[in-house]
This record gives sequence, structure tokens and C-alpha cells, in this order.
Amino acid sequence: MDRGTTDSEPRRSESFSYTRSASSSCRRRSISFSASLPIHIGDDVESETVSEAGDIGDRALQSNRHSEDARLCSSIDHASQNRVAAPTSEDTLLHPCGYWSRDPALNTISPVSPLPEEIISPLSVDALVCSKDIKQEELPKLLDYVLCLIHLAVFGILGVLTRYLLQKLFGPGIVGLTNNESILYLDLPSNMVGSFLMGWWGVVFKADISRISDYLAIGLTTGYLGSLTTFSGWNQKMLDLSVDGHWVFTVLGFLLGLFLAAYSIIVGVETAKGFKWILTRLNGSWGSGICSSSSNWRVDSRRRHLAVMVVSVLMLVLLWGLSGALLKEEFSSGSSGAQLWLACIVGPPGVWIRWFLARLNGRGLGRTGLFKWLPFGTLIANVSAACIMAALSTVKEAVNTQTCDTVVSGIQLGFLGCLSTVSTFIAEFNAMRESKHPWRAYAYALITICVSFGLGTLIYSVPVWTKGYE
Repeated sequence: MDRGTTDSEPRRSESFSYTRSASSSCRRRSISFSASLPIHIGDDVESETVSEAGDIGDRALQSNRHSEDARLCSSIDHASQNRVAAPTSEDTLLHPCGYWSRDPALNTISPVSPLPEEIISPLSVDALVCSKDIKQEELPKLLDYVLCLIHLAVFGILGVLTRYLLQKLFGPGIVGLTNNESILYLDLPSNMVGSFLMGWWGVVFKADISRISDYLAIGLTTGYLGSLTTFSGWNQKMLDLSVDGHWVFTVLGFLLGLFLAAYSIIVGVETAKGFKWILTRLNGSWGSGICSSSSNWRVDSRRRHLAVMVVSVLMLVLLWGLSGALLKEEFSSGSSGAQLWLACIVGPPGVWIRWFLARLNGRGLGRTGLFKWLPFGTLIANVSAACIMAALSTVKEAVNTQTCDTVVSGIQLGFLGCLSTVSTFIAEFNAMRESKHPWRAYAYALITICVSFGLGTLIYSVPVWTKGYE
């Protein structure tokens, strides 16, 4: 069958043009794509896409990123010109440039308009596209950055507060499930809850949230969930166990923490898909029902963006002002409350740095892009935060004063807790595990854990052993 005789070709081309435009717009605002791509697409494209399962940071706001997406779309569009038959629904897949379908006869791909029930995937974080009426007004680059940073700061502080509350709830004071002397470390509940919610907000419903506001999606995933979970705190607790000679507990603590976080995001994805299926049945048509109900809430004009920015700035000023006042009142007591309020003040810079580092995800090393499958931005954020936390722990052991303990603990809880993340790390791990190279997930986890723990041992454990700190 000749390409020009396909009756549905105008519709497919039109749909592809729109989805590609919508996709580029979302990527410019750090709404990352993660999809399970078949071998016909090529390993480089899959490696980059899977590596961006968590975040791409501010790279999406750079002008050169838009041109890279355009070149990628053009190359794949050229490769799809020779298809001979309409694709089947079973072969539909998501690509950063839109929706594509595979022709099993010739191993070629082509753009299609997917059905709603075909685009619910554990890895499709931006799969749903409502209709052609989604038009968001372009904002100046400076305003784009300011909105991102404000959302990250506000949700980052909320993440710190939630993590602290979960520590107190499951810690020795109330439930007594977690403590500093066992493999059930204090931050385990927050890492599990954050990973579970990442399955909801960062995988299944991320596209629906971004329809209302791209910045809300960034704030919830990179800001709130990234700050709710912490890799540096997890690594430091394992260092504390190793310093006391509990090496078996240390190994079990890493294995248990990885296992529970990995299954938390799986449970989150599956429950979110089930909830989405129920909503689909109740609404009759998922796409039209959600689009019509959320149109009034969509932040798609400059006036609405400015209104949201004013409210967000007021929230940030209130949170910082309240934290500063409470810190001044409780600092002399050296209580955990003083550490919390200091953490709320220094937490946002940690979120910002992690967001900027995320631009390295999916880029690889050098001009040739070696190891493109490895999310270097998340890796650097987690390893550097773990090393700084180990160094500050050494300082706390050496100085051993109430003031030093309050300042160091506040920085560890806030800045370093927000700089490192388990929710993004586990989302990338899960994406790699479900790709055509599942071994990469375990290699990535091994690299992150071994490098962080190895450097932490040199920075913290060795000085404690040699100096004999109590």
C-alpha cells in the first residue's frame, strides 16, 4: 500500500505535529519523559530517555535543548517514511517527540494518535495529551526560572517538614519502629512514602498535573518528593553502624532500603493505574472528562502565572519568616525543633542545586555521550551530599558542642537532605529495570551506594577510628 493512499494519514500527521509540540513545551519546563522503548528506536535514544526518568533540571529551559529535540524528531521522522501499513495498537509506544508505532513486517516506526487505554504505562510519566486546545502562553526566560525556583523552594520546605514528622512518628518517641541503632533507620519511612508517591505524581499522574501547571509538577516531584526522601541521611546511618562494627547490619540496611524503596514505587504505580482505571470507568472517557474538569484550573496565561507567583512568594516568605522567628527562640536550647527550623531555612538551596545538576541526566560523558544511560546529575547530587554529610559528622564529633550540634544537624536535615534524593534515584532505577537493559539498574544502584559509602568511610569512619571519638 502506498503511503499516499492511507486514509488516516492526515489525522496521524496532524496528531504527531501537535504531540511533538506539546512534548517540547513540557520538556522546556523539566517535565521529563521515561518510556520503555523497543530495540528499533536505538540504544542511544532509550538510554537518554530512561536516564531522564527523574528530572532534566533547568536544561529544558535552555535554547539549545529545543533544537536538539527538533533534530531528534527529524531523524526519526526520516526513518519512518518507508512504512507500508497502518500500525496496530499493541505496538504503540511513547517517544519524546510524540507517539509512534512499530510495523512488525518491516521493523519501521510511524507517528500515530494513541487511544487513552494504550498509554497507561509504568514508565510513561507524560503520556496523556488531552486535545489541541492546550495552549500555554510562552513566558520570558527569567520569569520561567523564577517560577521554577519559587515552586521548588516552597515544596522543598514542605518536604523537609514532612520528613521530620515521619521521623518523629515512626521513631523511638511514638511508634518506636525506627532508630539509629538498627537497619530500620530513621529516614526509611519517608523514603518509602516518597517513592510510593513518586509512582503516583511522578509517573502515572504527572502529565495530568502538568496540564494544570508545569511548575506544579516540578514542585511536587523535584521539590516535595525529592526533599521528602534523602539518600545522604540513609548513607550516614549506615556509616554510623559500620563505625560501631555492625558490618552485617550495614549491608542489610542498604539492601533493605533499596528493596523497600523499589517496591514502594512499584506499588505506587500499580495503585495509581488502578485508581486511574476506576476514574476512566466513572467518567466514561478519561481524556475528555479530565480535560473538561481541569480546564478552569489550568495555569496557561501570564496573568495566572503571576497570580500563582505572588501566592507562592507569600508562602515562601511566611515559611522562612516563621522558621527564622522560631529558630531565634529555640536556638539556645539546642532542641530538635531548632534543628528543624534551621533546616527549613537552608533546605531550598539544596533543592535548587539538585535541580541544576539534573541537567546532566541523559547527556553522558564528553561530546560522544559515553554512558548516556547513567543519570550523572542525580549521581553527583547524591554522592556529594553523602560526602558533605560525612564531613560535617566528623566535625560534629570533633567539636562536640551544643551549638555545633544544632548547626550541623540543621544543615544535614535541610540542605543535604534536600540536595540528595531517593525518590528520583528509585524512579531512575525502576525505569532502567524495565528497559531492555535491566542490568543497568543494579549497576547504577551499586555505583551510587559503593562510591558514597566508600568516600564516606574515608571522610568519617577513618577519622573516628583513628582519633577515638566517642
